[in-house]
Order: sequence, then C-alpha cells, then structure tokens
Amino acid sequence: MHHPAAEIRVRRPARRRWLRAGLALLALMPPAAWAQQPAPGPIDTPIGLIYRPQPAPSSYDAEAAPEDEGLAGARMGIADNNTTGRFTKQTYTLDDVALTGDKPDPVAAARELVGKGIRYLVLALPADAVLAVSDAVKDTGAVVLNAGAPDDRLRGADCRANVFHILPSRAMLTDALAQYLTVMRWRKIFLIVGPTDGDKAYADAVRNSARKFALKITAEKPWTFGPLAKARGDTPTRAEAMVFTRGLDYDMAIVADEEGDWGDYVPYRTVDPRPVGGTQALTPTTWSPVLETWGAAQAQNRFRRLAGRLMRPLDYQAWAAVRTVGEAVTAKKTNDPAAIAPFLSEPEFTLPAYKGVPLSFRPWDHQLRQAIIVVQPKALVSVAPEQGFLHQRTPLDTLGVDLPETTCKFK
Repeated sequence: MHHPAAEIRVRRPARRRWLRAGLALLALMPPAAWAQQPAPGPIDTPIGLIYRPQPAPSSYDAEAAPEDEGLAGARMGIADNNTTGRFTKQTYTLDDVALTGDKPDPVAAARELVGKGIRYLVLALPADAVLAVSDAVKDTGAVVLNAGAPDDRLRGADCRANVFHILPSRAMLTDALAQYLTVMRWRKIFLIVGPTDGDKAYADAVRNSARKFALKITAEKPWTFGPLAKARGDTPTRAEAMVFTRGLDYDMAIVADEEGDWGDYVPYRTVDPRPVGGTQALTPTTWSPVLETWGAAQAQNRFRRLAGRLMRPLDYQAWAAVRTVGEAVTAKKTNDPAAIAPFLSEPEFTLPAYKGVPLSFRPWDHQLRQAIIVVQPKALVSVAPEQGFLHQRTPLDTLGVDLPETTCKFK
C-alpha cells in the first residue's frame, strides 16, 4: 500500500541538494547583495487642472455646458487612479484652478501649481493659452496634457515637446466624418461656415478631409443670419435662411459652428431633404452619453453618480488626461516626469479608454490615437476608423495628420 510518508522521504534529499546549491550561490555574491532590498515606498502624484468655468446655463438650454465641465471628469480620473493605486501604493490628488475674474492668467496659474511641486498639468484651455503655459513651464520638466484645444497647429508648426494632446485634432474629427460619408457614398458636400476663427479652422479641416477622401465640396457659403439656433423662435430671417439652400446639388450639408450659435437651426429647414452634419446634427466626437459599448456604460453610470449629470466630451478628455498619468506611473513605478514623458511616446504605453482598442500617442506630434464616434443626439451612428480604411501601423492613423505630412518639429 502506498503511503504519503514514502514520498516525503524520497523528496527530502532533493530539497537538500537545492539548499546546498542556493548557499553556494550566495557565497559567490558580494556581501552588499545579501541585504534585503527595501520594498518600494508609496508614490503620491499631484495633478493640476487649469480650466475656465462655463457661464451658468439658461434655464431652457438643456444642452448648455455645465459650470463644472471638465472638472468633474478630472475628479473621476483621480478616483479611478486611486482605485488602482490602493493595490500599488500610489495615491493621486487634484489641484484645480478656475480662471475667473480675480485669477484670469493661465501662465500665473501654471507657475503657482508648479511652485507647489506639481509636474502634471491638465489644460482645458484654448490653443494660445496652451502654448503660453507650455513655454512658461518647459524648463521645470512639467508635462502638459492638452484636453481642450483641437487646433491642428498645436500638432503641427506650433507643436511643443512637453505637450501631449488628449483630445482629437480637428483633422481627426473631420476625417472621421469624411470616412462615414465615403462609406455611405454621400460624396457631394455643401459647406456652411460660421464667422468665428474656430468655425473657419473647422471648415479648413473639412476641406482637407474632402481632398484626402476624394469627396467634393459642390457649394460653400458663409452663415450670415445670426445666432438663429440660440434665438429659440421664428425670426424675420427664417425665410432667407431657407432660401439660402435652394438650387444646390449636394448629398450632405456640413455646418462649421463651434460655438453652437446657428448649426442646430439648419436640420429640417433645407429646401431639399438632405442630412446635416459637422459641429451639429451628425457629429464626430470623443464622447457622448449614447456610447455604451466597450464598457462605456459602466463609465457613464459611474460619472453620473459622481457628478449628478451626463458625461460630456470635455469631461471624458480631462478624465483621459488624468488616467494617462495614472497608467504611466503604474507602469514605470515612478512619477518622475523625466521618466514618464518619454515613456508616453513609446509603443509600450497604452491607455484603456472605452474605445474598443488601447490608445497610444503618436511620437511625431504627441497626439493620442483614438477611435472617433459619429453620433446624432440620441444614437450612436458609426465609429471611425471605418472598416476598410487600412494603414501600415494601425487604422487609427487614418485619422488626422500622418507622419509623412506632419509639420511638427520638436526642438
């Protein structure tokens, strides 16, 4: 009969041989190596956020930006970082600065945060402010994460080595819409351009995307009828706005209205029955409450519990910026920006962000590669890159400016 004790007696000499071999190995090691290596200490990483609070929305405007847009997303990012950090001895804190009447200067705010030892700055600011802050802190080693400026020049001639772009460029957004139009074979575009600099920059991106994907802009007109969408009622110019679209040959009207003044007025008021997209109606964007796939429903619910409202694109972008820091610190086991900044551009860094694929930064312009969702207000319509658009590195690089076309030259 087999007895367990027999196994014990047989295995014991083998254990002795392993013990003797281990002692012999220790004898060959230098004495300093015998000392037990100290366990890594806790890592505390403060993150700064500089943003401009939105004005309080009008009582009737359910779509207006909430006052804490962006801030609420950053707070959720901190909470998510700390959830992971409990297992890795890492903690994260948020120091947010709202640019208001008594504190309007983003550069002063950035210097104040850096003076506190903060080396990761999330900016929900326009392009000129991003450039001013990045230049002001470049000698401190601080890493700037752009969560609010879609301007292509920040990824091109005005790029900065210490800036990483979390939100898509305008080129990425309009490329996503152009890919969808290509799939649908809606190849003729009527481009309507608003009066602001942002509207004109968006229209430039539409023109570039049309050339890239062989679409044709068959008509282009400026919008000259004022903020009819915000007027919330009939005006004497209504008939003129309808006549504005008469006699044109197009498959889709694309509106360039980044301020939301008039773009929502165009759908259902064109003379011919045509879809509308761009900055309103059918919209390419980073995030929408209608996104529920790839675990996004969990994020939507978590955000609603935290903020008491729906998650908006700027919230998502600020969340992703904070999570970028958390993912990199966890991977490198340090929060030293001298180690983190170069790591962000390496292929080993990826960010899980509810987009179906891991996201990564393009090394040539520090733009975060990502899928772009194409949505209407109540439904997800499509996701770019569309099937069939291929690239030698990743289909994500079919959106926006690729390496051969970039004008970014890091100093």
